[in-house]
Amino acid sequence: MSPDEPDRLAAAAWEARANARVIGPIKVGAAVRSEDGSIFAGCNVEHRYRSHDIHAEVSAIASLVASGRRTFQAIMVVAEREYFTPCGACLDWIFEFGGPGVAVLVQSGPGGRTIEHTATQLMPFYPR
Repeated sequence: MSPDEPDRLAAAAWEARANARVIGPIKVGAAVRSEDGSIFAGCNVEHRYRSHDIHAEVSAIASLVASGRRTFQAIMVVAEREYFTPCGACLDWIFEFGGPGVAVLVQSGPGGRTIEHTATQLMPFYPR
């Protein structure tokens, strides 16, 4: 990943976050970088029947798949909250399309510090 890649991912994720449809208090944006360098973004879309909510990570991955791609090298997740990572369900999607070593980046404010993990660091006992 090039040095400017986290900034490109963050910009796309924050832009998508602005379009989030939320019932709760937290807007989330996400962006994935495909193998060819293309970026696909998504946001959370909440439904009045909360079991139908779409998380930002899944939204971004679905955009990637809709474009005909099947893998990504990095995902950026953004929200205005401190100390967060993708939930377990989203990590299932991240493992499926990104793999155990994929970069999982989080940022809690536009232009803020980016924290990087791998999917395995976040779920070290994920079945392989």
